[in-house]
Amino acid sequence: MTPTLETPATPARADVPLWRPALTLFVVLSLVTGLAYPLLVTGVAQTLFPREANGSLVERDGQVVGSALIGQQFSDAGHFWGRPSATAPMANNAANSAGSNLAPTAPALVEAVQARVQALRAADPGNTAPVPVDLVTTSASGLDPHISRAAADYQAGRVARVRGLPPARVQALVAQHTEGRWLGLVGEPRVNVLQLNLALDAAAR
Repeated sequence: MTPTLETPATPARADVPLWRPALTLFVVLSLVTGLAYPLLVTGVAQTLFPREANGSLVERDGQVVGSALIGQQFSDAGHFWGRPSATAPMANNAANSAGSNLAPTAPALVEAVQARVQALRAADPGNTAPVPVDLVTTSASGLDPHISRAAADYQAGRVARVRGLPPARVQALVAQHTEGRWLGLVGEPRVNVLQLNLALDAAAR
């Protein structure tokens, strides 16, 4: 008779409560991702890049007048105008970054662009140069603090005339505040409107 092999019985295993390891993992991950990591990143940023970590604030005479990262509205003819903003309920609202979300063929967009072109023409009637597109269209964020070099050059004559400054002096300020491509390759030359206007105000004193 062929002998048979008996399979040993599996010992009974006590039920292990699952809430304990789950709770432990939750607490550990919360401490690592919610406390330790943010503190580490904040500490490194404050140590190596304090200005950027605190919002790239711009000061004049000891007072904060804005941020180099967020556009501002300038409407008087003696200042350079920035890119239009579609944020609500006010322009350049950092708490509600958004674009207009209008299609290129939307009648509302066409009307808005036409109105902006007319405002630029009215402020500088003798300027017959083509209007740079970034002066009449909004960006995706609505917070763009820069304009193109072409947009700054377009406005330089108006600003010089209104302020009674030599055009060459205003053009020199534009050139001084033109930021080049990152690493000479990425992006396009651009001008920070707030910093340019602050330099303009200082030159007119």
